[in-house]
Amino acid sequence: MERFRRPFIAALCQTALVVTAQASDLDGRRVTGPVAADILRIVDGDTILVQARPWPQQTVEVLVRIRGIDAPEIKARCAVIRAAAGAAKAHLAQLLPASGTVFLTNVSGDKYFGRVVADVSLADGSNPAQEMVAAGLALPYDGGRKAAATCHSGE
Repeated sequence: MERFRRPFIAALCQTALVVTAQASDLDGRRVTGPVAADILRIVDGDTILVQARPWPQQTVEVLVRIRGIDAPEIKARCAVIRAAAGAAKAHLAQLLPASGTVFLTNVSGDKYFGRVVADVSLADGSNPAQEMVAAGLALPYDGGRKAAATCHSGE
């Protein structure tokens, strides 16, 4: 039963963000926002788990891929890439307020089930994606094909 419940909840979360009362584009596939969201967990250098509040008295727990960046993969085979991924995750955790609120704009579905892509900003207007790139811990990413990661440690 649990294995069926998780995908159903993920689909429901994604649907709730799309049908939110926030302004959306003409085809209904992008929520322009802003949607306030409480940070539940930093997943990696470019993904966070949030509890979004798309309309009063409603919350949706959803994974958010931060639009515009690509951070190293935590599950990479290469130890050097895994270490870079850990550094990216730690830096993102420093940038985002612990259990604080972020704002999601331009929310749309991601190619992976159960996750959305969004621009993320803080209450002061700062953009964690830009700060991750500026720190050298993430690369700019436009959603296209990623360059293959290479390991320089001999692994």
